[in-house]
Amino acid sequence: MYAIIATGGKQYKVSEGDVVRVEKLDAGEGDKVTFDQVLALGGDSLKVAGEAAGATVTGTVLKQGKEKKVIVYRYKPKTGYHKKNGHRQAYTAVKIDAINA
Repeated sequence: MYAIIATGGKQYKVSEGDVVRVEKLDAGEGDKVTFDQVLALGGDSLKVAGEAAGATVTGTVLKQGKEKKVIVYRYKPKTGYHKKNGHRQAYTAVKIDAINA
């Protein structure tokens, strides 16, 4: 069985036992989290929208961290303008424990 959940403005396809990196959540390592926005449930048959209403996905926070650095370089020719910047996106690694349909 799998579920499609929405969190942090993105959608993820998850199954029990998966480890997913989602946008940073306000939870410490070892805390339980619940995802209420379940868009679809799959398995023997696909349930979407109203059929998946009331379903939840629970998981355990494994780690809070930052992704590898992405370099942003801006350059305009003939003006001497160039600017280098870096960005590291924060994430939360979550292990999916159960899909409650």
